[in-house]
Amino acid sequence: MIIALLLFAASTFTAHQGGIVYMTFPDDTTAKAMEFHWQEKKIPLVRAQGKWATVVGIDVDTKPGDYPGELRVTFENGRADKRPVAIHVDGVKFPTTELTVPDKYVELSPPDQRRAAREAKELDAIYATTTPEMLWAKPFHSPITGETGTNFGSRRVFNGEARAPHAGSDLRAKTGTPIHATNRGRVVLAKDLFFTGNTVVLDHGLGVYTIYAHMSRIDVKVSQIVTENQLLGLSGATGRVTGPHLHWSARIQSARVDPFSLLGIE
Repeated sequence: MIIALLLFAASTFTAHQGGIVYMTFPDDTTAKAMEFHWQEKKIPLVRAQGKWATVVGIDVDTKPGDYPGELRVTFENGRADKRPVAIHVDGVKFPTTELTVPDKYVELSPPDQRRAAREAKELDAIYATTTPEMLWAKPFHSPITGETGTNFGSRRVFNGEARAPHAGSDLRAKTGTPIHATNRGRVVLAKDLFFTGNTVVLDHGLGVYTIYAHMSRIDVKVSQIVTENQLLGLSGATGRVTGPHLHWSARIQSARVDPFSLLGIE
């Protein structure tokens, strides 16, 4: 059949460092399940709007080049097929940003080191979990209407010491600005963290997570299902900050990606 021929032709998708691939394939009605194997990850696809689809995250530190992968398809009759699917990653030149913050956020005390390490481990476990369903049905949008954000991928220098690239986007927001869910999802974390202060993490399914940090108030609880545009809390200046704003970030299959790249997903 024509759909099967299209489905099993080799494919190459293109993205850039810190971007995403919205991967879609024709809907062969005889297919039972699809899974994309890439960079030691197993990423499920789901039927959505007459096609099979998923979202693949390209980490900000992924080196430019071609990365092979494999789409695995299981059919209703038990037959299984594989096809090569590659992702070509283009490089991006990110700026360097120098910031001055309280010394305790750069040279951590032993108790703060232990707390930060414990929280990092907790977050890593969250991002490594892939919910095998798509929890959203509408387009993603900015958590603050009209704000586009800045600084994703910039190389951070805190008090003269180089740190990891900025893994999110900073949105202008004075203390008390309402922060809304960028899309439907499940609250998997809602608490104060050492670096990011009052923080909310939403699981949107398929390994897609959005993070809202430095909030002055949190209005949701863990395990709660929030709808697109639901109030999550108010912006603030908690954690490691130089002033009030919203740090909005996204993790996709643990990859650090520009959250605004989600706005292009159907």
